[in-house]
Amino acid sequence: MNKFSYGNQVCRYFDKLYIKREYSQFKRYDRLIRLFKKQFNSSYCHLASASGRVEVVGNHTDHNGGKVIGCAVNLDIAAAFKPNDSNTVRIVSEGYSIIKYDVTKSPELRGAVGLAEGVTSYLKQEGYSVGGFDMFTHSTVPGGAGVSSSAALEMLIAVIVSYGFNNGAIPQDVMVRAGQYAEKVYLNKPCGLLDQGASVAGGMVKFDFKNGFAYEQLAVNGADIKFALVDTGKSHAGLSALYASIPNEMRAVAELFGKQRLADVAANEVFNAEQTVREKLGDRPFLRAKHYFEENTRVEDMSAALRDGIADAVIKLINESGDSSMRQLQNCAVDENDTAIADAVAFARSLGNVGARVHGGGFAGTILCVMRSADFPFVCSALIERYGKSRVFPMTIRPSGAAVL
Repeated sequence: MNKFSYGNQVCRYFDKLYIKREYSQFKRYDRLIRLFKKQFNSSYCHLASASGRVEVVGNHTDHNGGKVIGCAVNLDIAAAFKPNDSNTVRIVSEGYSIIKYDVTKSPELRGAVGLAEGVTSYLKQEGYSVGGFDMFTHSTVPGGAGVSSSAALEMLIAVIVSYGFNNGAIPQDVMVRAGQYAEKVYLNKPCGLLDQGASVAGGMVKFDFKNGFAYEQLAVNGADIKFALVDTGKSHAGLSALYASIPNEMRAVAELFGKQRLADVAANEVFNAEQTVREKLGDRPFLRAKHYFEENTRVEDMSAALRDGIADAVIKLINESGDSSMRQLQNCAVDENDTAIADAVAFARSLGNVGARVHGGGFAGTILCVMRSADFPFVCSALIERYGKSRVFPMTIRPSGAAVL
């Protein structure tokens, strides 16, 4: 781990983290270092960063062992930190009260502030060294916008523990599972491994969760596409039961065939038994299972389209995924009167050759828009005019995963 006392020591890392060097990032890190030194009366600090993520295609498949393409993005949580030779973790974010907990005691915190405690608790249970540290953070990941600010925080804590106390030896799959554990225990959220996996891996990544945490980096060869997320203004609060119904219904279909996950059932088995599945479980579980298998195929098609640089194919697959999420997965509305996501998708597609679909968990929150670089200024301008600048998030792919600098 490097020691930092001034912001100008950080600039050489920006190419890897943010593709290019920007003065705004220099000012951000320089301020972060100064705030840490003042808060914790230190002459230096270490630095770490973990990003948010975009789920490109593979909506709600990871929890049943499916395939997903995701990518780390240029929005991140940056942290100045330093081990403090105690068992106390102290976390400060500008404008918020300090969070403290003892890593030797049973976890007590709940809610979002307990995510850090959940990660350190899991890593300790797995036999890794965990000690106290001081941390000052600054985030550009918008909370509640579907970019997974919670996973970014979890992977930030995990990578700090890995390098601060274990010489960087904690494997990525362990860090990812630590984040999943924190989500389930502290937010009561039925979380897969995608969000944490994309943040820790970096770049554009194809995941196959059939046999655990496995992925391959995808080269985006000239597809010349850009992303933007649009916050529809609907809150995720109180929707955990709706999210849980999706993996639960998919698993119910798998159980009809003597398996625990759809990843362990052949697609043709389910399709050939359509009538039986519908009679025993209902229409929606069958349609959700159908979505699962078709999304797995789209992931492979998307991988080929990105590799071959075919932007039109990328956009077409995004729209197919969106239509499947709306009609089969049925995670685009809370009830029949809720049209926020459907309206946003329709508007984005009306702007030209734009791929648009629900993003992430669905039911509320954001949509993903994918377009050619040449169309990006016009599309973003139109989205901002309709939804406001604070609810439109242009993004670029971040080359590197969660890291200590």
